[in-house]
Amino acid sequence: MLKLMKLILSLLTTLLIVPAQAGEWIELFNGKDLSGWTQRNGTATYDVKDGTLVGTTADGSPNSFLCSDKQYGDFELTFEVKVDDRLNSGVQIRSQSKGGKPKGRVNGPQVEIEASGKHGAEAGYIYGEACGGWMTPKAELKKHKHFKDHEWNLYRIVAKGPRIQVWINGEPISDLTDEEKFKSHPKGFIGLQVHSIGRGQGPWTVAWKNIKLKELAE
Repeated sequence: MLKLMKLILSLLTTLLIVPAQAGEWIELFNGKDLSGWTQRNGTATYDVKDGTLVGTTADGSPNSFLCSDKQYGDFELTFEVKVDDRLNSGVQIRSQSKGGKPKGRVNGPQVEIEASGKHGAEAGYIYGEACGGWMTPKAELKKHKHFKDHEWNLYRIVAKGPRIQVWINGEPISDLTDEEKFKSHPKGFIGLQVHSIGRGQGPWTVAWKNIKLKELAE
C-alpha cells in the first residue's frame, strides 16, 4: 500500500509540473519577486511592492529594461500599468540585446506607455527601440486620451507573424504589419522599460501588475 501511495504521489507531482502549452495563459510576474527576469542597460531600480512590479528612475541613467529570461515569438500579452505623468515608458516585445549580453543595447519593437496629459498621448503605438525609431507610420501617430492618467491601464498586445495589434482599456490603438522588423525580430524577450531622465530630475516611477502571456500556435 505504501509503495502504491508513493507511486500515485509521484504521478501527481509529474502532472503538476508539466510546462504550459500553446494556448495556455502563464503568469510572467509572480507578484513576489523578480524570478524569471534580468535587468539590461541602465541603473534604474526594479522592486516588488504590494504585489506590483515598480520601476524607479535613477538620476542621469540611460534607458533601463527588466527583461524576461524566456523569449517569445507569436503571443498574446496582457498587463496593467500605471506611470508618473512626468515619465514615459514602454514594453519591449520580440526584443534582443546586442551580443546577447545584459550590457548589450536592447533593441526591438516597443509598445509605448505615456500619460495623456492635457493634449493626449502616443500610448499604444509602436516604436523601434534602437532600431530606427517609430514603426507606426507618422500619419497614424494621432494623440488620444484612452490612457487614464494616475490610474491602472489595461494593455492587450497580440503579435502574430508580422502583425502587431494593441488595445488600451479595450480601445483599439494600433494595428501594424511590418515585414522588415519581423524578419529582424521574429522572436525575443519581453522588456519593461524605465525611461532615461536627466540629472536632477525625478525620482519617478512606473508600475506593472497582472502580467500574463499566452503563446499562439504557429
